[in-house]
Amino acid sequence: MQTRWIVSLLFFAAVLSYCSSPKVAVKAAEPVQPAITYSKDIAPIMQARCTPCHFPEQGKKKFLDTYAATRDNIDDIINRVELPQSDPKFMPFKNKKEPLSDSLIMVLKQWKELNMPE
Repeated sequence: MQTRWIVSLLFFAAVLSYCSSPKVAVKAAEPVQPAITYSKDIAPIMQARCTPCHFPEQGKKKFLDTYAATRDNIDDIINRVELPQSDPKFMPFKNKKEPLSDSLIMVLKQWKELNMPE
């Protein structure tokens, strides 16, 4: 009887030793950065395509030179860059700058969909 108990105990110990999972170090998750941000993606578009008209010093139109101004006007910006070039509300105005490409317009739209990270 005692032998049977010892054999059962050894068998149980062997099974438990195979069942234990190896210890793996868990790396702390790094903070996920938004794919599109104002400072990295949107500000350069605005500077390249909306100056001088919408930037201080030379600008005489609604300023779009800050995160807040761009965020607050993103719907109008997207709407105006998507208008036909013949429309008087099309931007950039009167071919002062090259129209935004479809890919740049998509960046603006995606930034808006991401809740406009700074």
